[in-house]
This record gives sequence, C-alpha cells and structure tokens, in this order.
Amino acid sequence: MSHLTVTPDAAPGEILLATADHARIAAELATIGVTFERWTASAPLAPGAGQAEVLEAYKADVERLRAAHGYQSVDVVRMNPDHPDRAAMRAKFLAEHVHADDEVRFFVEGQGAFYLRVGGKVYCVICEAGDLISVPKNTTHWFDAGDRPLFCAIRMFTTPDGWVATFTGDAIATRFPAFVNPLTEAA
Repeated sequence: MSHLTVTPDAAPGEILLATADHARIAAELATIGVTFERWTASAPLAPGAGQAEVLEAYKADVERLRAAHGYQSVDVVRMNPDHPDRAAMRAKFLAEHVHADDEVRFFVEGQGAFYLRVGGKVYCVICEAGDLISVPKNTTHWFDAGDRPLFCAIRMFTTPDGWVATFTGDAIATRFPAFVNPLTEAA
C-alpha cells in the first residue's frame, strides 16, 4: 500500500504525518514540488521480464510522458531478492544524493521507498505498483527497497545520460528506519 510518513530530519522518531490516503499523499508531496499519481500497472509481464518487454508493455504511457515532458532517456530498473548485485545497488541508492534532472519512476511491480529531505523534514513515500512519482531536480533524497528487494520501475530523464547522482556525503539514511519490503521480508 502506498504510504507517506513525514518526520523532522533531526528526529526520525517524531511523526508529523502518516497517511495511506492517496489524495492526501499527492497533496502533501505537491507542497514540495513532487508529483505523485496513481496509474494502472496491469500490463501482463512474464516473471523476470527484461527492459525491452517492460517498455513494450507500457509503450503508450511512456510515449505520452516523453511527448509531454521531453524525456530523452528511459530505462527499467528491476530488483528481486535473488539479484546478485542487490546489496551493492541498495548501498548506492541508500546514499543521500541529488540529480541535475528530474527523477521520474513509474512502478509496475513491487514496492520501494523514496526518502525526500526538504525544508528540515524527511518525507518517506512508499511506492507500489501503479504509483508514478516525479522528484524535481536538486531534491535531496535516497531510495530503499529493503534487504530482499522486489520492484520493477520505469525511469525517465530529460537528459540522455539517465540516472546520474551527486552524492551529498551525509549519512542521514543510516539514522532513519530502513524499508522492510512486506512482499519479501518479515517485519
């Protein structure tokens, strides 16, 4: 289930807002410039479908977004509990960073959590299949899919370089609760 928790960045245990109401999540994130929409992720995908198959299944949605926003780079990131590089990829995504480009993800399978640090607060957004999130360029954030990740997301960028991060060097992610994927991990 999609969920938003807002806490002060200096007090991860102090919850300012917690909601699973999609309209409330979208409205709260809009105040910091983040787009959050609920779409349909119902295209049939074979288990372990590759980038080409995922992009073909969602071709109409991808092309509509590309035309509307000028995205030049589109790719698919897929993680599963048995992925051989899951620990290294998790460590990379968990390091707080920014992008010089908007980061757009449409989740077509599974779940993952974006942590956005804006204005002294951390907005933890749990995204699931059907969620589209657009994080504006230069928004400080990190991403976690848990120790045993299970998600597939289409990523779009306005530059041809794709996912390029500038890491802040701040260890803030270590002070916040890690995401526990309910699809693959016991709480």
